[in-house]
Amino acid sequence: MYVAAKGGEDAIQQAEKLYQHLNGTLTPELVRSIEMNMPYLVDRVMGEGSLYAPELAALALAQTGGDLYEAVLLLRAYRSTQPRIAYAAPVKPAEMLTVRRISASFKDIPGGQILGPTLDYSHRILRLDVLDNPQENNHHSHSENNEAIKIADKPASPNYPAVADWQRGQGLMAQLPEQTPVDAADIPDVTADPVLFPAPREHRLQALSRADTGGVLALGYASMRGYGLIHPTVNELRLAHAEVQVKHPVTGATFSAGRVRVSQAEVVTSGGENGKTGLTVGFAATLGWNEVKLIAASTLDMEMNQPSPHPAHTEEFVMYHTEAVEASGFCIHFKLPHYVTFASSVDNIRKVIATFYSSEEKSNGADKPTEIQSETATSEAMPS
Repeated sequence: MYVAAKGGEDAIQQAEKLYQHLNGTLTPELVRSIEMNMPYLVDRVMGEGSLYAPELAALALAQTGGDLYEAVLLLRAYRSTQPRIAYAAPVKPAEMLTVRRISASFKDIPGGQILGPTLDYSHRILRLDVLDNPQENNHHSHSENNEAIKIADKPASPNYPAVADWQRGQGLMAQLPEQTPVDAADIPDVTADPVLFPAPREHRLQALSRADTGGVLALGYASMRGYGLIHPTVNELRLAHAEVQVKHPVTGATFSAGRVRVSQAEVVTSGGENGKTGLTVGFAATLGWNEVKLIAASTLDMEMNQPSPHPAHTEEFVMYHTEAVEASGFCIHFKLPHYVTFASSVDNIRKVIATFYSSEEKSNGADKPTEIQSETATSEAMPS
């Protein structure tokens, strides 16, 4: 129960002005700088906001001073106002333009290991020289960019087969069931449908795709540390560009509306499925490039498939408690006035003290404590 805010409008407006002042001036140059120089941060906001719009994600970050939860909330709010004018065709991994593709399960996977853009093998050392010699650093940056262009003159193959398909051919993994063609418009949509449990697999994968990175990592890490029932191995991790294939509304011909950055991960564990010997697979994918989240998310996908998962790895627990906007919103709501409910709790505490402890103090010869009247809950949530 909340007390209505009356008379605090001016204070709220001044608080917002102070917030904007501390964040600095919001300019198109700032938005473009964030979009160009913080691509992985922009990708995270787009993935959790479930809207591929790099410029708008950068704007949300600039507008909120880098508050990820607020930025995701802004992007989702904007997304809810936009009509859905078309449904894209399914993206096939073998047809994506892959820039990074590694496997920890087999060294010599078909097509080879493609390291792509990564800091996995780099020293985690702050580049203090950037602060000491800014002009010299600009020269080095141009040299590095030119070197990257030279390397790009000899690119690797853009398309690679799925590692899991090769494993199925080797008899290490169960074959996929026969798939019947499905109209994309008929696929369950977690953003429009009520979430019920057990949830359709489409809802689960969509929820993991837009789940909070930190929440997914925490639950996935708990599984990896031994609280789960599996020990995952990264079967394939892929960063790529995917064509958005849609049908022309007039001619019906399929065409590419553009490319988006996507990432996907599969983890495997021994044990097989349905009592058969072999590898069991967990899968996750999202907009943008977010490797850590997907490794944890694919692990949770596998955990949720277990007959009796750990309580923190059940479908209901994972899907509800990694929902970024709902979780952060519920936590933030505790900052709102709770004067009436808290005053009621304090009154109950005082009654218990007066009933059960005042007699003890009398028997011990102590003076009766002065009774303090409970404060009346103010009707103002904010000072004027």
